Amino acid sequence: MGQGHDHGVGNANSTALAKALGLTAAFLLAEVAGAYVFNSLALLSDAAHMLTDALALAVALVAIRVGRRPADRRRTWGYHRFEILAAAFNASLLFLVALYILYEAFQRFREPAEVGSLGMLAVAAFGLLVNWISMRLLAGGSESSLNVKSAYLEVWSDFLGSVAVIIGAGVIWATGWTWVDPLLGVAIAFWVLPRTWTLLSEAIDVLLESVPRGIDLDAVEQSMRGTAGVRDIHDLHVWALTSGKVALSAHVVVDASLSREERLEDMMAVMLREKFGITHLTVQAELAGAHDGVTEDRWGEPDAGQTHR
Repeated sequence: MGQGHDHGVGNANSTALAKALGLTAAFLLAEVAGAYVFNSLALLSDAAHMLTDALALAVALVAIRVGRRPADRRRTWGYHRFEILAAAFNASLLFLVALYILYEAFQRFREPAEVGSLGMLAVAAFGLLVNWISMRLLAGGSESSLNVKSAYLEVWSDFLGSVAVIIGAGVIWATGWTWVDPLLGVAIAFWVLPRTWTLLSEAIDVLLESVPRGIDLDAVEQSMRGTAGVRDIHDLHVWALTSGKVALSAHVVVDASLSREERLEDMMAVMLREKFGITHLTVQAELAGAHDGVTEDRWGEPDAGQTHR
């Protein structure tokens, strides 16, 4: 049932990304043409940003489709991590774009460029509409997937870029103050940079198999220790395979009185899923009192009692 839900969410995200990619690619061509016709460096700069948006959306779309591939003998966890690699790539790309905006703003402060402000305004207004539609398409998936979130932030930053170009074009048309354009560019860059850093750090945490944000490892351990028949916990690890897929492995020392009918893994799996959202559980059960260097299962038999959920 959970797997069907994952496929449903993945299909919805894939459809939204495909639509947003089509809109972004179409506007990219229009913006490049507008930059050439109206001699607008601002539009050309925004078109470069739109190009990164299109690349980010394409990578995110490929990541979702690759991530659906089943596990095999080489990649036993499947391809879920490809989504996180895509998020890290997109965040890095967006970080570089923000730095590029700061560089372009500095250049424009030094050498203001004459532009066709009314044509620039019209193209930017069209871009604003395209970005707004794309944001609406991606908003739902951005809460559950780092991959979609990275693409959403790309589009959101370009939405702000369109707003800045519209405001800049209007002010330049009314006053001739060309310095307004680079000033807005700086403001956008400083808005994008901290959010991009947060996204990149989240992706790095997953790749480093850190404890997922929002999960207290001490609380997980205490809850596991509170399970009937558990004497001790050691070698406890909690990590995320990808967005929304949290795994746990641990060695659990169990009481000798625990019978075969009392399924430790079932009790722990339900508790960990409901309290902490941990969906994959691997437990190595060890019999309390077993002598050092010998691993026994929970009932004292010679084989290790390892349970997967």
